[in-house]
Amino acid sequence: LLVSVFYLVMIYSDYTGYPFPTAPPVDPFAKIRVDDCGKTKGCFRYGKPGCNAETCDYFLSYRRIGADVEFELSADTDGWVAVGFSSDKKMGGDDVMACVHDDNGRVRIQHFYNVGQWAKEIQRNPARDEEGVFENNRVTCRFKRPVYVPREETIVDLHLSWYYLFAWGPAIQGSITRHDIDSPPVSERVVSIYKYEDIFMPSAAYQTFSSPFCLLLIVALTFYLLMGTP
Repeated sequence: LLVSVFYLVMIYSDYTGYPFPTAPPVDPFAKIRVDDCGKTKGCFRYGKPGCNAETCDYFLSYRRIGADVEFELSADTDGWVAVGFSSDKKMGGDDVMACVHDDNGRVRIQHFYNVGQWAKEIQRNPARDEEGVFENNRVTCRFKRPVYVPREETIVDLHLSWYYLFAWGPAIQGSITRHDIDSPPVSERVVSIYKYEDIFMPSAAYQTFSSPFCLLLIVALTFYLLMGTP
């Protein structure tokens, strides 16, 4: 009887020309909104002044959602982008979440622990509701992790304030390699998930004329040229 019903359905489908229902398409990755920065979420931008999540060298946002913190990361790389939670501004002994672009085109969220200058992958991964995409030579991802966790060396409690370490770089066969720049940016002060700010950090290319020493040098050279030599 079941075979007969299936046969009749097949004939009806061919006769009417209507295809069988198909699975709904997977929702595309929702773009990161930067107009919420400093309002409903905290943001860090590193790169050119005025850059956003699609143009900054590095971008990170965070916001509380119930018992979780949602993170959004994006960087100008075809490999990986990460954020580390540290008790100081130095690499070593840090809880790290990384979004890694593998050889199959997927972006996976992995958990690491910095042992000195080396990142060791930790099998216990607190991330959930993971999603990521590789487009326009950028790795972008979004995930949640709990605010509170059982006491463990490799996973910090996010209700406490930490320095945030920002890094990105190439990957080889889905494994992260050394970050792109020798001194990756670090938050100037400890970050609280209960305080939303929109913080911009100029990349090296835009720091040249912003330091006090360079400004003083420019003023001195201008004065010298205007006054002339004796």
